[in-house]
Amino acid sequence: MALRKSRPDEPSAPLGGGSATALAEPPPVGESADECSAVGQALVQGGRLAADALATALADANGDLLKFGAALLNRHGVGRNDLSSAVAAVCQVPVADVSMVALDEEIVTRFPEDVARTHKVMPIAEQDGMIVLYAADPSPWRRQLVESATGQRFAWKASDEKTVTSFIEQMYRSTADVDHIVAAFAAEDDQRQAAETIAEVDLGDQAPVVQLVGKIVGQALRDRSSDIHIEPLDDRLRIRFRVDGHLIEAFSLPLSAHNALISRLKIMSEMNIVEKRAPQDGQFSTKVDGKEIDVRVSSVATVFGEKIVMRILDKSKSMVSLGQLGMPAETYKTYSKLVHAPFGMVICAGPTGAGKTTTLYATLLEINSTGKNVTTVEDPVEYVFPGINQVQTNAKAGLTFATGLKALLRQDPDTILVGEIRDVDTARIAIQSALTGHFVLSSLHGTDAVAALHRLLDMGIEAFLVASAIVGVVSQRLLRKTCDNCKVQYTPGAEELAVFRQHSGGSDKTVFYQGTGCSYCSNTGYRDRIGVYELLRITPEVRRLIVGWATTEELRRLAVAQGMRTMLREAMQMVEDDITTIPEVVRTLFAH
Repeated sequence: MALRKSRPDEPSAPLGGGSATALAEPPPVGESADECSAVGQALVQGGRLAADALATALADANGDLLKFGAALLNRHGVGRNDLSSAVAAVCQVPVADVSMVALDEEIVTRFPEDVARTHKVMPIAEQDGMIVLYAADPSPWRRQLVESATGQRFAWKASDEKTVTSFIEQMYRSTADVDHIVAAFAAEDDQRQAAETIAEVDLGDQAPVVQLVGKIVGQALRDRSSDIHIEPLDDRLRIRFRVDGHLIEAFSLPLSAHNALISRLKIMSEMNIVEKRAPQDGQFSTKVDGKEIDVRVSSVATVFGEKIVMRILDKSKSMVSLGQLGMPAETYKTYSKLVHAPFGMVICAGPTGAGKTTTLYATLLEINSTGKNVTTVEDPVEYVFPGINQVQTNAKAGLTFATGLKALLRQDPDTILVGEIRDVDTARIAIQSALTGHFVLSSLHGTDAVAALHRLLDMGIEAFLVASAIVGVVSQRLLRKTCDNCKVQYTPGAEELAVFRQHSGGSDKTVFYQGTGCSYCSNTGYRDRIGVYELLRITPEVRRLIVGWATTEELRRLAVAQGMRTMLREAMQMVEDDITTIPEVVRTLFAH
């Protein structure tokens, strides 16, 4: 989006006579604390918030209504509409209607971005000569700060922090001045400039190529991206973000930007900038919008030049507990029992990007205690746990999964996490560890829980060892959740209904919902993802089939007969509960 330039003959300059950050002083404690308390009491009385949760949220917010609202949304499960209504009532302003918003670029470009980001406000439209502002905190104190910073009065409406932030990221995108940045270094000797002048990992550096990297990484983080793909094509440089499992094109740059951008990223990641043919891996840490993030970088040569993929790891995100993963109550209860076993092996199966690492880390949080020696061997260590011994593999030093696992067995371990079983040596040592009195957790690439067992057999592990060592296999996928802001009733097609009826266990559901696409979900109809799981317990009957080299179908039939709910069945339950849609389930899971 290009910013509108003011003409010399225009009577008024863009809004903003002051600094948002300069005016972002602490709120008047008494008054703001009263507002936080009043909002909380309204939610408690309406049955939307527990009284003990209110006390915790008030303590965390320290009298700041913005922090209080964010705590209620993110940690205490309060709905966005419920919060907006309570804030509107306390602050005596109308409630914002976010369902029919059409953002006006002309108005947005006249409103200072720093004010919008600092105070979580968003200009929506012009009404009766005044700009309508959606605000997560429309308290008198906040209104005075914003109006002082901009030199103008506004019509205020109460929204929620998540919605306002989503609008901000949609309108104040980093694409605004990328063309200018690219032009600044397109005429230079890109490789020489990158190699000679860039040394520090500082996204605040003013060199054009450094600004470009900062724009790309910053926008990816704001768009909730998990990966950034930098792909040279025959006529342009394409940059895509993976958001909720889908790749979305974010930037299209001229090929002249390719060499400098790749060189910059390689230097930041401590990779060899001269080597352009062999694949390389690296990583760097930086800070975006005050958040500490780690970025894993991988390069590979393609026919049009080197492609780089960056995985973003946000350190500020708190670890998810096992109870927050979205497992059904019965699955959670059974899995929790399995992972508290004194010995044996539990495998988490699924393809790349299915959330296996999140599940394994949540399991570690569940079983970690001061009386246990919990040790991991990972490649890479994605999040650092207090109280857990984490080992990073290092192929150059000869520290692989197999050698690291051997070393850990001499470290008096109780619980061992093997980041991934990639070869027969690692698999054999892990299984032998489980058989000799240790509890072992690991991830394995496989399509489902039963297929994971056959993957081990295919590696060459003897069937009787697999049957003896493994106590359970959990398989998973991630499904996109229907956007609750634009969810509407619809009639599925005949094929969709047939799939639902076949795999829903005889459901008589007749009313279905889908997202139509709105500003909150970037017009996708979906926002955020939830895990769908199947848990295979290794019972004596299943062990006998494994030793007899039963087929996957025979194993699956027995597991279902003994109570295992397949991922497809669990996913259809989410359709029944209006969490996701039939097309999303078919796209992610359907293979029968």
